[in-house]
Amino acid sequence: MSALPPETGGRAGRRGESPRLRLVVLPHAGGWPSAFRPWRGVLPPGVELLAGQFPGRGMRQGEPLLRRVEPLADGLGRALMELEPLPFAVVGHSFGSVVAYELTRALERAGMPPELLVVSARQAPCFPSRPPYAHLSSDADLLRHVLRIGGTPAELAHRTDLMRRMLPAIRADLEALETYRRPVSGSTTSMLALGAVDDPLVEADRLSLWSLETTGEFTQRTFSGGHFFIYQPEIAVQITRLVMAAVGDPFLGRPGERRGNPASIGGTTVGSHST
Repeated sequence: MSALPPETGGRAGRRGESPRLRLVVLPHAGGWPSAFRPWRGVLPPGVELLAGQFPGRGMRQGEPLLRRVEPLADGLGRALMELEPLPFAVVGHSFGSVVAYELTRALERAGMPPELLVVSARQAPCFPSRPPYAHLSSDADLLRHVLRIGGTPAELAHRTDLMRRMLPAIRADLEALETYRRPVSGSTTSMLALGAVDDPLVEADRLSLWSLETTGEFTQRTFSGGHFFIYQPEIAVQITRLVMAAVGDPFLGRPGERRGNPASIGGTTVGSHST
């Protein structure tokens, strides 16, 4: 992934205030940075939000899609190491959880570990994906899968032109997810695992198995709201407060006053869609 500097509009907090903490957020399969837009309005002042956008979509439409987790994580790591140093946490949702886990391991090897890794709506690597694989399904079946789990509003399902552009990125991310296998060594970073009791894809009872992937502190929390619960504003408030408390930051001020999309980092921008 090629590095992109944070955009001015990507800082959450009061105008002119230097960020004290960085949140790197990675969305679901096919996802864009805008998936985390609800988080912008609930972060306390002094927190910078960076969302990842992977190749083959959005600003990186002209780049080839990547179909394995490791090169996505490596690209993100290179981009982050080019930014001004700040304490940071990494948050991944669904497919983004696996990329976040590999990104954390890569940063640990580079001597730049995050303060916290947050994994959401994804089973632990000790439960790898098994056939039938979604990335091998037909376009029609893949679209039905996306609609079933709430990944795309039903009214967009009839926008064949739009869906045709979305499916290749979704399929590539799903291939990366479904071919990923548990690494020999885990992480040393503290971890927060999040899930929803009504998630149709992930059994909430298995969240605790993420504890096998780190020697750091481990905490888990469950919510309701389906597979994409993390993007709901009222749940985003709760999660961001958990993150702030976990990294030991004393400021939990009122939500930031600015609005807009998160900034992005490249190689994978740290930005939307289905698993």
